[in-house]
Formats: sequence, structure tokens, C-alpha cells
Amino acid sequence: MIAVVGSLNLDLVTSVPHHPVPGETVLGGDIAQHPGGKGANQAVAAARLGGEVAFVGRVGDDDAAEVMLDAAREQGVDVRHIRRTPGTPTGRALIAVSPQGENTIIVSPGANSRLTAADCAAAAGTLGRARVTVLQQEVPDEANHEAARLSGGTVLYNPAPAVAGAQLPSRVDLLVPNRTELAALAGLSSAPGTLDEVAAAARRLRGAGAVVVTLGGDGVLLCEGSTHLHIPAFPVKAVDTTAAGDSFCGALAVGLAEGRSLEEAARWAAAAAAVSTTRAGAQPSLARREEADALLDRGSLD
Repeated sequence: MIAVVGSLNLDLVTSVPHHPVPGETVLGGDIAQHPGGKGANQAVAAARLGGEVAFVGRVGDDDAAEVMLDAAREQGVDVRHIRRTPGTPTGRALIAVSPQGENTIIVSPGANSRLTAADCAAAAGTLGRARVTVLQQEVPDEANHEAARLSGGTVLYNPAPAVAGAQLPSRVDLLVPNRTELAALAGLSSAPGTLDEVAAAARRLRGAGAVVVTLGGDGVLLCEGSTHLHIPAFPVKAVDTTAAGDSFCGALAVGLAEGRSLEEAARWAAAAAAVSTTRAGAQPSLARREEADALLDRGSLD
């Protein structure tokens, strides 16, 4: 079983000809509404790929709460540990997507920011039974720290979004940042470019058993101790990269929970993430098991 502790956001998505710079207004396309949030996306990604998933989080007392709960239930996610928060809106994310499929995202946390250590303690039985516990940085540190402490299995921490001053839990078995998040954790002024620079930045980090850096179109870099391994990206035509990182984390959790090696799980997760970029939206784009398996076997979607 996989436990996900994290955020639930209702995504409001629009296409833009280019991402605006400060002071600029651009005209976008029609608004599309999708269930999202890093925690919810990763939970649904894992469930679609065959994982047994339980979720710990908070929604508000608005209509968006029902949308988020229904979406999770429909994918088979156990929502018993998702609490309603009176007088508080459910989280929202405002997402702009360029013609190249690149996105910018503004998150209004809402109820996500009210998740507490006590909420995680109330789910101690579930966390203790989990083979993998998945965490991110869209909820308060205190909740992540308690969830990591209570986890009975592998703790997978996705430090996203990069939050100034955020503290990693005392126990992290697997850290999964992208380049920007890696730079923030390593105290670098800019994101590392080459694979050697990424590996060097990963080695600066302390407290994680292994570091898996997602590199977008450049694939994935596995860093353990003094060694690193590059997994190239699968060749697909990207439409929307919104949920690629979340797809990767959910798939990685399933692979590890099923007993795959880190390399095997990461290759499969890279395939699942690639599939997700070929469709628009966050949760609507997430890969199913047969799709990830087919891309891993064939090497392309053609």
C-alpha cells in the first residue's frame, strides 16, 4: 500500500501564446477546470498504475471539495483521511500553458495550508502499513515531518514547489527534485545545466538515501553516493507538461512498492511521465499501466 500525504487543488488551466513577463498582460484561451494538486496528482497517478493508495490531506467546505473527493474516489484512492476544513476554500492552482507545452503555475493553498501533524497522527495506522509514503511541499512542514516519522516503509520526498526555508524531514529515503528544486536545496544561485553539474549538486545534499533528479526532456539522473546513472527521456510529442513530475513520483512509488529496483522503477516512471505529457491537464493526462508498459517496451509511442 502507498500512502500519499499532500495537497488537493482544483486546477484552472488556460493556454497562452507565451508566458507573460512582469507588467505584461496576455490573452489566453478558454478556462478548463481539472482536479489537481501535487499530492492528489501523485495519488491518482499511483492508483491508475495499479497501486493501492490512501490519501492524507484537507479540502475546504466549498463545491470544489466535492469535485476533488469524487475525482479521487473514482480512481480508487482511499479518502478516509481527507478532512474538511470549515470556513476555508479548497486549494486552487492557476496554470498557463504555452504552445510548447511548458507551464507556469500559481497555487493558492487554501485548506492545504491547514494540514497538521495531528492529522497525520490520526492516520498513523495507515502510514505505518504503507510500503511507500509520498510527500511534497504544498503542505506545512509539520505534517510532512510527522508523516515521515510514522511511515513504516520507504519515504519518498518530492520537494516541490521549491519553498524558501522549507525543512526536509529527518528521514528521507528517496529525494525527487527537478533542477530548480535541486538548486534551491543545494544553495545554488541557478539551476545546474549539465549532467555532471546536476550530479555534483545532488552530492551536496545531506539526509537523503538517494536523489533522483527529473530533467524534463533530458530524462532522469539517479544519484547514489559517488555514482550516478542517466536515464534518457522517452521520445514523445509534448502537449502539456503540467503533471509530468507528479506522474513520475506516483509511478516511482508503485514500482518501489512492487519490489522493483530503483533503476527499474525510475525507467518505468519515466515512461509513465512521458505518456502524461502527450495529453492536456493534470489528472486527465496521467498514464494507465498498459500505456507505461507499452512505452517502456517499445521505446516510443509510434
